[in-house]
Amino acid sequence: MSKKFNIAIIGLGFGAEFIPIYQGHPNAHLLAVCQRDPKKLKTIQDAFGIPRGYTDYDELLQDPDIDAVHINTPIPDHAEQSIKALKAGKHVACTVPMATSIADCKRIVELTKKTGLKYMMMETVVYAREYLYVKELYDRGDLGKIQFLQASHQQDMDGWPNYWPGLPPMWYATHCVGPMLALTDATAEYVSCFGSGTIRKELVKNYSSPFAVETAHIKFKNSDLTARIIRSLFDTARQYRESIDVYGSKKSFEWSLIEHESHVLHTAKKPEHKIPQKVQAPDYAKRLPKGIQKFTTKGVYDLGKKTHLSFTQGAGHGGSHPHMVHEFLTALAEDRECYPNAVKSANWTCVGLCAHESALAGGKIVKLPAFTQG
Repeated sequence: MSKKFNIAIIGLGFGAEFIPIYQGHPNAHLLAVCQRDPKKLKTIQDAFGIPRGYTDYDELLQDPDIDAVHINTPIPDHAEQSIKALKAGKHVACTVPMATSIADCKRIVELTKKTGLKYMMMETVVYAREYLYVKELYDRGDLGKIQFLQASHQQDMDGWPNYWPGLPPMWYATHCVGPMLALTDATAEYVSCFGSGTIRKELVKNYSSPFAVETAHIKFKNSDLTARIIRSLFDTARQYRESIDVYGSKKSFEWSLIEHESHVLHTAKKPEHKIPQKVQAPDYAKRLPKGIQKFTTKGVYDLGKKTHLSFTQGAGHGGSHPHMVHEFLTALAEDRECYPNAVKSANWTCVGLCAHESALAGGKIVKLPAFTQG
C-alpha cells in the first residue's frame, strides 16, 4: 500500500490549482487548507471536501497530523513561512522564488541540513512539457554537445497584487534560470548582469530598482558553458513568454516566439532549407499516476472554479503542476532529496538576486554564495 502524507496547502489563489492534484495522488491525503478570509476558506473546503481549514498559519503549523505544507502565498512571505514550517517539523514545497534575500536562502538551506526535512522549490518550467521534451532529447544524446543556452521570461505585471509594482526583474528569475541549470544538472558559479531602460517613477520608489529589462550571463561551475537570461516585468511591450533555447552540436531547440505557434528544432549538416523543423512538445502525462494524468491539460477551471491569472496567462504552465506534486510526494515516500532540493533552489534563486546586485553595479561580476554550491 502506498505511503500517504498529510498535506496542507497555504494560499488558495494560485494554490487552489493544486487541490485536486493532491486529492488524486496515491501518496497524498489533502488534510488541510489555509486562507485568511473565513468565507473563502469555507467555500473552498465545501467545494472540495477538505477536512480541516485554518485562517491562521501559525495555528496550522501546530497541527501534529500535518506532514508537509505547500506554500502558494505572496512572494514576500515565502521565506518566513518556509522557515516557520521547517522549524515546526514540516516538509516544505514552496512556489517560486525561494526568498528575496540571500540570507533567507541560507537559513532555509541550513534548516534542511539540521532537521533532515525536505524542501522543494516548485519551479514550473523544469516540469513543463517543453522542458521535458528538450531534456529527453538531451538525455538520448540527440542534441550532441550543449554549446549555449538562453531563456527569457517577459510579462506585464500591471494590475497584479501590491507587492509586484517595481519588483526587480531578476528577483523573480527562476523560470529562466531553472531550466538552464537543470538540463545538464549544473551549478551557477557567478553572474554578470546589465539593466536596460527605465520604468515609471511611481514604480521605482517601491524597490529602488529603475530597470525595465535585466539581462544576465551565468557562468556554469566546472564547465565551458554559459547561459543568457532576459527578464522584464513592467513598461516593456511583449506577450507573456517563458522560453528556453538550447544550442547543441547536433540539434538545437528554439521556443516559439508567439504563444500556440510551433517550436523549432534545427538539425546540423542538412541542406540549409531542411535544417529547421517545426515541432510540438508531446504531453508526458504517462509518467504520472493515473489519478492525476488529466491535470497536465486541465486545472480547477475545468471543475467550475475560478482559475488564477498566472495559470491562464501562462498557458497552463506547460502541464507542470501534477509533475511537481508527483516529484515532491515520491521524494517524501522514497526518503530522498526533491528536485530541486534546498541547495539547488538557493542556487537558482540567488542567480537572480546576485544578477540584480550586478546590474546595480553596472555589470560587475558577482559570485554565487558558497552555500549554494552543493
